[in-house]
Amino acid sequence: MTSGDWRESERALEAGVDYERANAARIYDYLLGGACNFAVDREQASTILAQNPDMASVCRANRDYLRRAVEWCLAQGITQFLDLGSGVPTAGNVHEIALAHRPDARVAYVDFEPVAVAHAHEVIGGLGNVSITRADMRDTEGVLAAPGVRDLLDPDRPIALLTVAVLHFVPDPELPAILARYRSTMTAGSVHVMSHGSADHDDPELAARTRAIQDGYRGSATEVVLRSRPEIRELLGGHELVAPGLVDIVDWPVASPGERPTGGYAAIARIP
Repeated sequence: MTSGDWRESERALEAGVDYERANAARIYDYLLGGACNFAVDREQASTILAQNPDMASVCRANRDYLRRAVEWCLAQGITQFLDLGSGVPTAGNVHEIALAHRPDARVAYVDFEPVAVAHAHEVIGGLGNVSITRADMRDTEGVLAAPGVRDLLDPDRPIALLTVAVLHFVPDPELPAILARYRSTMTAGSVHVMSHGSADHDDPELAARTRAIQDGYRGSATEVVLRSRPEIRELLGGHELVAPGLVDIVDWPVASPGERPTGGYAAIARIP
């Protein structure tokens, strides 16, 4: 993409930016130390941190989980990734992790937030096996038919469907069916990688901390939906879970007794 093409693309994307309300992708970027955020996002992040001071460390823990999950996929021979709700690119992007291990890896990012998409275009410019598509992940057919997905990922080879720290921003009651449609297009050997916030914990203090995060997002463009463990399991379609199953983010794939739990669950489901 030339600089002229990029400026034109950026101007077009800016037309859809909501400057009045904070957005989860930009809040996450700010909490990770990024610069692709607005004052309204930083103000909302301050509200979230006031509710739960652990939130920045929760974001970092989720990012670490994403790295471990991608490396696990690569070790299983899965080199294609469909990252829904990919957010603003920061250090340790999926394509950086994947390409460091497998130069032939393919990564299709999908996000609806214009700033995240615009920045992703800048980050991945010139990489032929990485794409970014602006689309609503609930539009399964639209996502899968988009050139950045359809022309990049080979459906006859295993794909890792990534829904990491995004589904708790999707209140749609049809979400289980939406995710099932994605998985139905993927060949055997594919996997569904997920992390999701929840207040369904045996520890009441941990449950309260997670509900505090939910309260901190109220009034933003992307409020949080906290699902129970059975509801999260339903999002994975009842498929077999890779060991150790559905666990706190910091405990995948190995329990970390010294780590403060995040309140978010992580799991990888095998797609038969």
